[in-house]
Amino acid sequence: MFARLLGESFARNPRRKVLTAAALVIGMAVATATLTIALEVGDRLAREFRSLGANLLVTPESDTLPVEIGGVDYRPVDEGAYLNEADLGKLKTIFWRHNILGFTPFLDVPVYISETGGATTLIGTWYEHEVPVPDGTEFATGASVTHPWWKVQGRWFRDRADECVVGVSLAEKYPAVFALGNTIHAGQNEAAGSGRSLLVTGIVSTSDADDNAVLAPLAVAQAISGHPGKFRQLSVSALTKPADALAERGERAQTDKNIQLTPTEYDRWFCSPYISSIAFQIRTVLPGTDVHAIRRVAETEGRILTRVGTLLWIVTLAALGAAALAVAATSATTVLERRAEIGVMKALGATNALVGGIFLAEQVLLAIAGGAVGFFVGAGLARFLGESVFGTPAAPRLILFPVVLALAAIIAMIGSLVPLRRAAHFRPAVILRGE
Repeated sequence: MFARLLGESFARNPRRKVLTAAALVIGMAVATATLTIALEVGDRLAREFRSLGANLLVTPESDTLPVEIGGVDYRPVDEGAYLNEADLGKLKTIFWRHNILGFTPFLDVPVYISETGGATTLIGTWYEHEVPVPDGTEFATGASVTHPWWKVQGRWFRDRADECVVGVSLAEKYPAVFALGNTIHAGQNEAAGSGRSLLVTGIVSTSDADDNAVLAPLAVAQAISGHPGKFRQLSVSALTKPADALAERGERAQTDKNIQLTPTEYDRWFCSPYISSIAFQIRTVLPGTDVHAIRRVAETEGRILTRVGTLLWIVTLAALGAAALAVAATSATTVLERRAEIGVMKALGATNALVGGIFLAEQVLLAIAGGAVGFFVGAGLARFLGESVFGTPAAPRLILFPVVLALAAIIAMIGSLVPLRRAAHFRPAVILRGE
């Protein structure tokens, strides 16, 4: 009998049902699209932000301050602390190892260039390098990953070859010396200036102080400085999530003994890709190091990710609210149109629960149908938005399907509450008299 009443209700007034279903389809489509983008926007934007460069800087804990004059580091090569190049593979063993997109070591060495008769800084680094990982694999990394904005005219040096690229500002000072294809001689002092011959393969633009330096393979800088297998500074590019109160509390707990995290808080902090928790894990596998977030990059990422996420949630809530109002409007009209039917049902002994159940069942069935259609429409919309904004389509998240159906059912029931409450106060005698 209950099913028969539902069937007749759908057959008598299909237009009203179509309007309700359309409102739910539109609301659920927008909600599906924004939720899909929200689930992917963190990783997508974080990867886009990696074009800003590394967001973590690793240095020896007991290193001395550099002494720079005119862009040249005059600190003796035997002064200060060093880190072991052989330990770098351990970075791919931390809990958030898959969030480590790349890392690049640097070793700055003051050298004399015979051809210019002056001093400059030679920066030993990697451009493209395979790092052995303890699990037996190799990880490709280098400045091509952590410093993607560096542009070179010519080509980059080959790893472990006696080659170099020259900063654009230094090359402009001595165009004849640092022309592509020329050979320069670099050493620790004037007497040893011809100790290492380097082929100039490119002119690099870094947009920072490195434009006044010579960049060469790390092995070359290690050989000139007499520190094989060592480096002084490491840039790390890691995918992170925006900092919140727990992230800030976890970061302060590392330096302030008066701040203690509970075991539950510590587990949440450690198992979240905060920049502070990843820095802590790096210090664990590279003992004797200081790991600092590059605030300009990290804070910019955090602010934009938070704002974009907030915007998407606001749009989602607005779409759900609009769908609820549309359902409420159509439900109120339906209740008024079926006022006489409700009066007859109550006169025959139907309770308010039975009458409300019939109307709620209608709305839930419409919600399931509208939610299902809205999910697939929203998945297509999310794919279009992902391709337009990020350059790659957003993959549909099937896990959202039951969530969308549940949201549609909740929205339909919420929108029907006020009209059903009004129907509960209908008096059969008054209605049947036509008053």
